Amino acid sequence: MFNNNLKEIISSGDISLGVEFGSTRIKAVLTAVGAKVIAKSSYEWENQFIDGIFTYDLEEVWIGLRKCYKDIALHVKQEYDVEITKISSIGFSAMMHGYLVFDKQGDLLVPFRTWRNTTTEQSAYILSELFNFNIPQRWSIAHLYQSILNKESHVGNIDFLTTLSGYVHWKITGERVIGIGDASGIFPIDENTLDYNKNMIKQFKELAEKDSFTIPLKNIFPKVLLAGQWGGRLTKEGAALIDPTGILKEGSLVCPPEGDAGTGMVATNSIKPKTGNISAGTSIFAMIVLEKNLSKYYSEIDIVTTPVGHPVAMVHCNTCTSDIDAWVKIFYEFAKQIDKNVNISDVYNILYQLALNGNFDCGGLVSVNYFSGEPVVNIKDGLPLFIRKADNEFNLSNFMRTHIYSSFATVKIGLDLLFNDEKIKIDKLLGHGGLFKIEKIAQQMLASSLNTSVEVTNTGSEGGAWGMAILAEYISHKEQNQSLQEYLNKEIFVSTESIVCYPNKEETEGFNSFLEKYKKTLQIEKFAVEM
Repeated sequence: MFNNNLKEIISSGDISLGVEFGSTRIKAVLTAVGAKVIAKSSYEWENQFIDGIFTYDLEEVWIGLRKCYKDIALHVKQEYDVEITKISSIGFSAMMHGYLVFDKQGDLLVPFRTWRNTTTEQSAYILSELFNFNIPQRWSIAHLYQSILNKESHVGNIDFLTTLSGYVHWKITGERVIGIGDASGIFPIDENTLDYNKNMIKQFKELAEKDSFTIPLKNIFPKVLLAGQWGGRLTKEGAALIDPTGILKEGSLVCPPEGDAGTGMVATNSIKPKTGNISAGTSIFAMIVLEKNLSKYYSEIDIVTTPVGHPVAMVHCNTCTSDIDAWVKIFYEFAKQIDKNVNISDVYNILYQLALNGNFDCGGLVSVNYFSGEPVVNIKDGLPLFIRKADNEFNLSNFMRTHIYSSFATVKIGLDLLFNDEKIKIDKLLGHGGLFKIEKIAQQMLASSLNTSVEVTNTGSEGGAWGMAILAEYISHKEQNQSLQEYLNKEIFVSTESIVCYPNKEETEGFNSFLEKYKKTLQIEKFAVEM
């Protein structure tokens, strides 16, 4: 019945569009009510390392967005013989944190500094001590204060500071707003007022004035909004940025822009206390929704929020699958020499399946997967490292298991602080992201490594763009005073199927043995990156 009515649904414009600007792909999902996927598309992009900074060219933001939308519009035209002329609601999400600053003319003052940069150690330390609250190096305020400390000439000309999602939303709607989840990566949020922490803003003002920075943060920060609040409407100029053909009309509701952490929580229905999710792709981060505040601040743990403002303990690590992907490409290159028709997906499947045959302790092999610095373990720069002793069991199965273990070893170190030191209890942990595309394998290893069950739903692979489409749909279809949690339970996750993996005692013991070697190997990693 749903498919039979799609032409009419699309023609009426009762559809939602979610777009997420991820680290390696821009993804877009078009949905009907109930977050039923009509079409999806993606555009691959990569950060550039220029003058010591990880960055993206902002022009590629619009190239990728237009390509994604064009592909969706073409699919809809071919499949349903109808053109998309109007969309009820739209939402934009992106990789969190980072630093985008503009002057009064709207011109970018310095190249976009992404979450991947670890150049703000000094400012992050000073602000954390000042606030008695962990300020990670990735956060926008850390980048701003480091720029002040560095006496960078642009800081006196800042008129607007935002994240990537806030930037896209601003250009599409003209509104300088941000969803509370993404805002929590700009500056600490007060859980009572659900806005930037006023006391900390005052503390920052007094500190920054010593270095002659006098611009009030409230004047340059985007306004904080909760999920479901009005974020603006698609302008004529914004519609042209998405669809230069002019077929897409202005007027769509646009929900508050969010970070990829928030959309991951929505896509896995893990926004209430005692739930958690782990997103494993280019980076890896675990999000545990808290019942109460932590006893103290930890430099390894960020405190952010859900899209409705609940505090979340976040363990964020800069690298997850990048080293696995690099090795798979090497094996793919070799396989192509034997069979030119081999598909890289087949190589992934073969290697992951082989990992199942590896020893639970990886036969003594150790891999450190860092492509960039990892503040969780105080590593300032990245250098992928593989180590073995001459008498280790060096075979392909152990080799692959080692690299899968390595992809979540650092997040395990951070989560141990929550589970062991803070005695945090969770009902379930939901997994999503590229690491889980091959069914059960990494999921089972993760369950054993964390000694907790890990669930992956049949919607989990839809990812953050789908989560953003849900937030967009929520703003236009929620009932009066209906909470986001109620909407997710009633309209989105009614008949969700899932696979749950439980810890294997022997595998847990094997991973713990691997992790002890991994922690010792970090001393070699520190030495290597300083060479």
